[in-house]
Amino acid sequence: MRELLGTGVALVTPFKEDKSVDFEGLKRLVNFQIDNGVNYLVVLGTTGEPATLTSEEKEQIKATIIKANNGRLPLVIGIGGNNTMEVVNELRTADLSAFSAILSVSPYYNKPTQEGIYQHFKAISEASPLPIIVYNVPGRTAKNVEVKTVIRLAKDFKNIIAVKEAAGDIVQAMRLIQQKPEDFMVISGDDMIALPMVLAGGSGVISVIGQGLPKDFSEMIQQGLKGNVEDANALHYKVMDCIDYIFEEGNPAGIKALLKNLGICSENVRLPLVSASYDLQQKITNFAAKF
Repeated sequence: MRELLGTGVALVTPFKEDKSVDFEGLKRLVNFQIDNGVNYLVVLGTTGEPATLTSEEKEQIKATIIKANNGRLPLVIGIGGNNTMEVVNELRTADLSAFSAILSVSPYYNKPTQEGIYQHFKAISEASPLPIIVYNVPGRTAKNVEVKTVIRLAKDFKNIIAVKEAAGDIVQAMRLIQQKPEDFMVISGDDMIALPMVLAGGSGVISVIGQGLPKDFSEMIQQGLKGNVEDANALHYKVMDCIDYIFEEGNPAGIKALLKNLGICSENVRLPLVSASYDLQQKITNFAAKF
């Protein structure tokens, strides 16, 4: 799965003022990534607000991205949840022919044990026609996927090929990199520590800020993968303040405020999320003006 080395971006879902999906904005967003060096696109991840999309909207979003991409970059599709049987059914019935891999979040709200998490992903592995990226994001799920569980999954199931590690814990990330099977990928899910993870032996990032600053952020990751520490660090410090800004009031409100500055889409989100405050939008505007 070398096509998933480097920078993937978790695409937002643009909305119009009436909160309907802005498909033209979505096309602009896809082309902006491709034109600026991103390596692959993640469709309907958490950043895409799938929890507030209808089934019909999700299908329209997938179709729009597939058409706009036109085979230029690999696509990863987010399929996960806290109802294992429902996830398995979607994997068995959905048309996944346009995608290279599945990104599947660890079950949220239920708070399963580590054995429950293992059995959940075992069922997904047995049902999935595509390689699987386990998504560990305890800040959203309320349950960390421990290193021993990830390594167990990696060793037991050949189609579980990576973890998107978003615990924000560089020590945990380094333990994963230390203990993983040779071909297993540890992908950062945290923009601020993506470069340190790459320099420690990680495979890249699935990024939020990357879709707003794709050229510099993806170049930072490439320089990190090449071991060019000084060049990579320079780019990291260049984008660092904006990483803080886009997560200050939650995701994707912040990144949408940045994308508004770039003329790609509006800042609109769907309830229960709200758009970035005026003060935060001003911070992001000032950063973009100087960038």
